[in-house]
Amino acid sequence: MSDSVHGATISDSHRAAAEPGMLGGVLAGCGLFVLMLSLQPFAGVPEQTTPGESTGNIVNQIGWFGLGLVFLVAMLGLTQRDVLARLGLGRWAIVFAVAALSTLQSFDPTGSLRGLLLTAIVMIVVAGVLVLPRDERSFAVAAVNACLVLLLLVYAMLVVAPQLVVHSAEGAEGVHVGDWRGHLPHKNFAAPVFSIVAMIGIYGWRSGLRWRGALIVALGVVFVLNSGSKTTLGFLPLAIGVVALGRIFGRPGLTVLVHLVLVALIAALTVGSVMSPTFYALLKAVISDPTFTGRDEIWKFALQRIAEKPWLGYGYASFWQTPAVTGLEENFEASWDIRGIGSGHDSYLDAALTFGVPGAVVMIFILMGLPLLDYLRACRVAANRRLADLFVMIVIFMTYIGMLESFLLNRADPLWVLFALAVTGIGLTARMRAKPSAS
Repeated sequence: MSDSVHGATISDSHRAAAEPGMLGGVLAGCGLFVLMLSLQPFAGVPEQTTPGESTGNIVNQIGWFGLGLVFLVAMLGLTQRDVLARLGLGRWAIVFAVAALSTLQSFDPTGSLRGLLLTAIVMIVVAGVLVLPRDERSFAVAAVNACLVLLLLVYAMLVVAPQLVVHSAEGAEGVHVGDWRGHLPHKNFAAPVFSIVAMIGIYGWRSGLRWRGALIVALGVVFVLNSGSKTTLGFLPLAIGVVALGRIFGRPGLTVLVHLVLVALIAALTVGSVMSPTFYALLKAVISDPTFTGRDEIWKFALQRIAEKPWLGYGYASFWQTPAVTGLEENFEASWDIRGIGSGHDSYLDAALTFGVPGAVVMIFILMGLPLLDYLRACRVAANRRLADLFVMIVIFMTYIGMLESFLLNRADPLWVLFALAVTGIGLTARMRAKPSAS
């Protein structure tokens, strides 16, 4: 009888210990799902705002504030303090300090600070996704299930309401008619997100979640193929291959070296092509559209404006679609009307425009340079390698995507939050040993 009671007591204690762990995993999965989906999915192309008009969104503001509060309370209640201390808050403090100082240069400092605050609140959810699961298995299950639910939702919408997930022939995006954009406004945003989903599928497969991981990879790649995003189709296998190369040879340093060579090459063939006739000639010999759908004109304009304010920049979220641009006269010879452009289609140029060249260098080093050093440290521990490979694969991929799209510190943009998740995650794997599945 005493043995029976003792056994029941042990069973009850295990169950009591498991319940908080299960709650953390569920919250992490739900958080990742919301980060990828956004709070306003299937909304289509956002309406243009007039200069001086508030770009605040009450759904985002209330929704993310509520989620941030829930995840903050959950982390304080469920996560050990030593884990929270390893989130790399010092680095993130520098990143947000640079951004906050830049708001002093903004056209609308209050609006810029409000946008930056939203970005910081979303980062609480990002952190929660990483630290709430009780072990690596719990994180893998949460991440894989979140991706699977997102894929099933989007594919279901392709059947029941295709007009909400496929570019139509109407409006300025009519040239993309038939391309899949999923739950996001544009295929160039959706394709990278579903590429990262496919990477999570690879991680799931490597973690033993074989059928779910394989299904996620297949559905993610099919989506990217149907998005018509040529750059993403090129960068996805490139990022996977760079990480796989280092893993095959057991040399993570090889991954970093090859990546840095590719960064230099891609930079030379994108923004470099508008600065150097030699690079432009090389690019023209390689691809059919050396303008990258007119991006070259945007880059030239951005470079001119950077030269006018190289040290301090124009302030966080305070250049495109502000009087600094909208007040200009239209250039009828250009293929784009610069006054209506929402970004510079290059994360690095936009960082220089926003934070000034010194601030951009600090920002890019912390967000894209230090994670590579973290990867080398994380790979020294065998238990960390699957997670390290996933996170560095996302960082590498988004480093390439940043050559053609802007996403740094972009509030709750799924591109930004998934990149931030990887940057934070690779830092955690460098400072901690991944906890194996709890018995």
